Amino acid sequence: MIKINLLPHREEACRARRQQFYVLLGLVTVLVGLIWFLGFSIINRQIDGQMNKNEFLKSEIALLDKDIAEIKKLKSQTDSLLARKRVIEALQANRTEMVHLFNELAKRVPEGIYLRTLTQTGQQIAVTGVAQSNARITTLMNNLDESPLLENSTLIETKAEVVGNRRLNAFSVNTFITRQLADADSSKGGKK
Repeated sequence: MIKINLLPHREEACRARRQQFYVLLGLVTVLVGLIWFLGFSIINRQIDGQMNKNEFLKSEIALLDKDIAEIKKLKSQTDSLLARKRVIEALQANRTEMVHLFNELAKRVPEGIYLRTLTQTGQQIAVTGVAQSNARITTLMNNLDESPLLENSTLIETKAEVVGNRRLNAFSVNTFITRQLADADSSKGGKK
């Protein structure tokens, strides 16, 4: 029988396997390092991209905040102008009110009544004067209530008074002006 010593061959095969193991371990280590580096690079690139997007959004938000502030400023100016316009329209609508009031009073004051003062406070008109009798004061109040421009006439006081050796009745009446603006708006709405 021939005796063959297989130990060197086994040692060589074991050495070859160990060498393959170390080479594979090195390749796997390099591959893991390469994958880690690529993952790290990709994640850093995404983080940088997101940071750039965030900076861009912050700058755009700052621009939009400026635009919003400007819009608020324009809105306040517009509201101010609209308020002025409403005041001017109210003045325009009521500018002939006094003319109509005096014309209406001239029509509604009966004979035997003499007006002394006429005072307007807002919508209220205070009329003072003298009359030949209380019946004429009643006629005046009825005439004022029938007027389309005046309403809610109220007698405040009446008292006897001597003027130039004549006995007259001094009176004070309050009445209210009906704003013709509502009537003008409704007539405009009806014409359209």
